[in-house]
Amino acid sequence: MVSKCANPECGAPFLYLHQGKLFRVETGSDFDRTGWGKTPSRRAEYFWLCVTCAATMTIVVDPGGAVTVRAQEDRHPPAIAA
Repeated sequence: MVSKCANPECGAPFLYLHQGKLFRVETGSDFDRTGWGKTPSRRAEYFWLCVTCAATMTIVVDPGGAVTVRAQEDRHPPAIAA
């Protein structure tokens, strides 16, 4: 259950879906560790960023499967004057 902003430096409480940004992240591996290899062990987890944090941050899953909050990359770099 989401109760506060996923940014550890922010304590904004989760009150409404329309405030901020909700992320659905699948965690776990594609197959269980029993060796049978047939049963998926993935599950969905939800993370929420408040309006303020969502303006500059996003949720990222690293190759090891850890979920972290990171600054958004600048999608539109400034134009270079000729």
